[in-house]
Amino acid sequence: MSPDDSMCAFRAIEAVCACWDGQMDVSALDNDGYRLYPRHASALNNLGTLTKDVVEAKNYYRRALQLNPQHNRALFNLGNLLKSQGKKEEAVILLRDSIKYGPEFADAYSSLASLLAEQERLKEAEEVYKAGIENCPESSDLHNNYGVFLVDTGSPERAMSHYRQAILLSPAHHVAMVNLGRLHRSLGQNKEAEVWYKRALKVSRKAEILSPLGALYYNTARYEEALQVYREAAALQPSNKDIRLALAQVLAMMGRTKEAEKMTNHILNEDAACLECYRLLSAIYSKQELYAKALEAIEKALQLKPKDPKVISELFFTKGNQLREQNLLDKAFESYKRAVELNPDQAQAWMNMGGIEHIKGSYITARDYYEKALQLVPNSKLLKENLAKLDRLEKRFQEVQEKDQT
Repeated sequence: MSPDDSMCAFRAIEAVCACWDGQMDVSALDNDGYRLYPRHASALNNLGTLTKDVVEAKNYYRRALQLNPQHNRALFNLGNLLKSQGKKEEAVILLRDSIKYGPEFADAYSSLASLLAEQERLKEAEEVYKAGIENCPESSDLHNNYGVFLVDTGSPERAMSHYRQAILLSPAHHVAMVNLGRLHRSLGQNKEAEVWYKRALKVSRKAEILSPLGALYYNTARYEEALQVYREAAALQPSNKDIRLALAQVLAMMGRTKEAEKMTNHILNEDAACLECYRLLSAIYSKQELYAKALEAIEKALQLKPKDPKVISELFFTKGNQLREQNLLDKAFESYKRAVELNPDQAQAWMNMGGIEHIKGSYITARDYYEKALQLVPNSKLLKENLAKLDRLEKRFQEVQEKDQT
């Protein structure tokens, strides 16, 4: 468990906002704007963007389209509204029409393409992005959003060029900078990632930029720098649970376990269903060699009944570790067994099961578990050493048997 350092790129927010039509003077628009412009589609579209009532907004957009069926901004706004309500097919039709009647409106391409990607219609989505870039070559957001799509579909090199193009078109595009930093991080290029995160921070010191930089520092063992960055992020967003939890993890890793424990418990007081809080508390108590308390924390995490089998597997694995520390080997074995049942790729659990059988003298069974683990991590030096120890023990046992027979 560590602060989030995953590839989670961001699309430009403009692509999902309701779009005001600037074709008319709306300085006097208010709730009686429709009365002022009774036959003006743009007035109705703009009223739709102003209201917080979804039903009312939908009504305004539909009225606008009754007056002007080719009003590309009303088509866009209604399409996005329906998209947010899960009415995807109708949204696709409206967004396609928005592009048809307003081919130089970049946001419509981004919105349609992201919707098609959500539906796994990847070829269509890519065609929309390409058409958008061809018709709106100066749109930095389109290049950024296409880059996100390319990362998601396994083309990081192409994504990198579009992120760079977004920044070239808009030198203050901090979203593209963060995405470029995340991409470099995912490729193991930490120096380049740090450069882009810091460049984004020169544009805007936001918590969502500080957080990936803090994760980079944490995951490269630069804990003092991670601490400073996460403290700043937490000050900017004091109600953000994930940032405070990441800060607590940094404190725990630095050996400041009392501070970490206090911060984690404070988060739990706000959110009793914080599974990661219990996992962190278990790690903190384990570091303090309070294994019974560590086990109790993991039990509480399991009681939350997470749905992801891999998460449950990790919890059983951790439970096994706490039981093993208390020398409750049979119970530890059962926990490791549950872990691999839920996630057969859990190599460490296979290895620990082998270790328990090894200690108990069940060498044949231990070998089976070690070999299953080795298939998952073929370069593990520790596994190879354990198998070599088994070889020596079995050879010695065989020599004793042969000697007894003579």
